[in-house]
Amino acid sequence: MATTVTTCDRDRPATPRAKGSATAGALLMGADYRALGVARSLGRRGIPVWMVKQGGHLVASASRYVRYGVPWPEGDDAGRINFLADLSSRHDLKRWLLVPTDDYTVALIACHHETLARYYRLTVPHWDTLRWACDKRLLHRLAQEVGVHQPWTRCATTRDELAEIDCPFPVILKPAVRMQPSSLAIPKAWFAANRDSLLECYDQASRAVHPKNLLIQEMVPGGGESQFSYAALCKAGSSLASVVARRARQYPMDFGQFSTYVETVEDPGIAEPAERLLAITGFTGLVELEFKKDVRDGQFKILDMNPRVWGWHTLCGRAGVDLPYLLWLLMNGQPVPKLRARAGERWMHLSADVWVAVNEMLSGRLSPWICLRSFLQPREAAIFAWDDPLPGLLDLPLFAWTAGRRFVSG
Repeated sequence: MATTVTTCDRDRPATPRAKGSATAGALLMGADYRALGVARSLGRRGIPVWMVKQGGHLVASASRYVRYGVPWPEGDDAGRINFLADLSSRHDLKRWLLVPTDDYTVALIACHHETLARYYRLTVPHWDTLRWACDKRLLHRLAQEVGVHQPWTRCATTRDELAEIDCPFPVILKPAVRMQPSSLAIPKAWFAANRDSLLECYDQASRAVHPKNLLIQEMVPGGGESQFSYAALCKAGSSLASVVARRARQYPMDFGQFSTYVETVEDPGIAEPAERLLAITGFTGLVELEFKKDVRDGQFKILDMNPRVWGWHTLCGRAGVDLPYLLWLLMNGQPVPKLRARAGERWMHLSADVWVAVNEMLSGRLSPWICLRSFLQPREAAIFAWDDPLPGLLDLPLFAWTAGRRFVSG
């Protein structure tokens, strides 16, 4: 299957130059701002970066650090695996890292691990290991086994079951596993304040997600002050480099598709249970564990586990832990220093956070002074960089277009 150079690559050489390259590079599976952070981390060090663009994302493909870009082919998973194998064979990418940037591509690599390992160095484990992170039902079971706190959680199999289930309202319904390309048209979760709204949410959710893939979970109270993450580069379940952060604001604010304002903090109450969970999984690669601090009992409760780069991962580099580069070192058999991020660094997705901050102030959940201070303090930008400005210039119109689509569909 032949590869083609897309419109955004017209100013670059028509023929890629990976063959014979002295430095193994990375093939990124995605072109959103998560991929952009990886491209800059590696590209600034002279490591070649190629990109497979999918999902309509364009921001990362405009980066000066992306040497070559190709679109996902139309078709099913089998066709895409053949496409990746062909790309490696044609351009001698066997020593290159294959880096997924969303849940779909993570699962695609994990489920076809044996095949793809013949063509690339893979940055996620086989599905037998990865499923504990991707499937929230298994993560719930694992947290029970190792004694990590979590919200009340049950599988939601039928509407009749939900009509009788004894649960602590309010609750949310959410997919247990995401195996398809992500879309803002499908909410991250559905909120239910009582029994009637739960059944109504079930009807809505089951039209977008298979009913057997739905999970019902207690809604932990609290806003951005209660949202935390533990992020790390792991080897066989042991953290080599780690970051603890507070996800102060997100878009949309109720059940965020992505964070908009994040700051690094120090809190051993998050690191200890996170490292306990990771140790039992034996996980190798990049991972983010999401927690929420329950104001009722002060416990940090595990919500989710993301075995890939996440939206705010460039904050880690600002805090002294450049995770994409450390991943490249690990996967190429080079030493990785033991690192912990320094507290007090900040990150902002400006175009999205302006919208979120204004709405939070109008609702009375955010004071104008705290908001102003967050905008005035030094911080890492999600998109803009002085040495790579074009993605930042594209960000605002692309975000406005995406948000408009979500508003119309909602």
